[in-house]
Amino acid sequence: MDKKIFVLDTNVLIHNPQSMFSFAEHRVVIPIVVIEEIDQFKKGVDEKSRNARQIGRYLDALRSKGSLQEGVRTDTGGMIQVTVNRELTDTAAKLFFMDHNDNLIIGTALYFKNKYPNSIVTLVSKDVNVRIKADCVGINAENYETDTIKYDEFYTGWETLDIAHELFTEIADKKYLSNIFGEFFPNQFVRVIDESNTENKKTLRYHQGHDLLYAISHYTGQEVFGITARNYEQEMALDLLLDDDVKLVSLSGKAGTGKTLLAMAAGLQKVVEDSKYSRLVISRPISPLGKDLGYLPGTKSEKFNPWMQPIYDNMDILLSLHEDKSIENIKNKKKASITDFMDYGFLELEPLTYIRGRSLPDQFIIIDEAQNLSPHEMKTIITRAGENTKLVLTGDPYQIDIPYLDSLSNGLSLAVEKLKNEILVGHMTLDIGERSALADLAAKYF
Repeated sequence: MDKKIFVLDTNVLIHNPQSMFSFAEHRVVIPIVVIEEIDQFKKGVDEKSRNARQIGRYLDALRSKGSLQEGVRTDTGGMIQVTVNRELTDTAAKLFFMDHNDNLIIGTALYFKNKYPNSIVTLVSKDVNVRIKADCVGINAENYETDTIKYDEFYTGWETLDIAHELFTEIADKKYLSNIFGEFFPNQFVRVIDESNTENKKTLRYHQGHDLLYAISHYTGQEVFGITARNYEQEMALDLLLDDDVKLVSLSGKAGTGKTLLAMAAGLQKVVEDSKYSRLVISRPISPLGKDLGYLPGTKSEKFNPWMQPIYDNMDILLSLHEDKSIENIKNKKKASITDFMDYGFLELEPLTYIRGRSLPDQFIIIDEAQNLSPHEMKTIITRAGENTKLVLTGDPYQIDIPYLDSLSNGLSLAVEKLKNEILVGHMTLDIGERSALADLAAKYF
């Protein structure tokens, strides 16, 4: 028998159907009860159901190559096996209620551990309670971490650098510095500090093609659809948002730092004022905070309205600070509304549920609360971008409402880490709260 045996829980496969192929040359065991659970999910139209159907297709393809009961070899030299065995040791039988699927999965891991004592048997589950119960009966249990990142390596999008006074004064003349400081990521910001006077600071941005650090030029303090940056973090974020050459911008940070407001202001500026894109599309995952309200009556737009209320709030702020004369004249109103922008094609609010299969060219797209997306959902969204489209992802990796996703395995965090070496991509982590002193306290202490 193989040196290492991995028993997979249902939630691992639902989270990522390709996870069964992620264990290299080792044996992967899928208990039959996992197949039974997956079968209950396959009839829906959501991401969980699509993943359930994909798992079935993978296993059916393997079945054509050999017996799943005995195990089928994979391209990496490993083995995938579906087992119907539910035997338990006497100790485990006394501890567990065997009408619980989780316990049957743990029982399968126990069976393989006892049958193959020279192999290292590991139960892989994203459910912390399953891992705890497995540990109680002597089974090694781990989270599925193939698609996770390390917190201490999380890319922030900027760093500080102390430089000599001569180099600092050189920036004012040349508007750039030659990179003699080391390696940077494309579009990474550097806050340079004058060593002779630490009060003197400037913000530069790295250009990989020229290996130079340029003074930020896309945002220089101007008004962006009625708002201006309140701190240097927001200045850097707006510089990315206003740069048409950066096709994917991610903004992460705690509540109240202005992520959504900055993205919407830049989007409206580019669409309404500058006519760089044909439409601003805003969407967000449908995931409630607390208990769900249940089914909502009305059309698609009416059902979606409660989920988009934060977008309406931010739009009200922007419209109160900005006057669009053309729409005012057309509508004969004193103040433009979000409905005006939607009626005249400037703005579209779209549920993520219906974004699969779409192609979105020449648009400024904002995905709010992107931390509630799985890595596979994030891939689906990014691949919707067509020619001359800019995509902005906003979210707080520490405010997640989806089971089995955490700050290190959600789609937003993975997009930041995996794409940070690409010249078309820029990221900014915002930490300075600007919503209110009270909101900043809550974000700090809770």
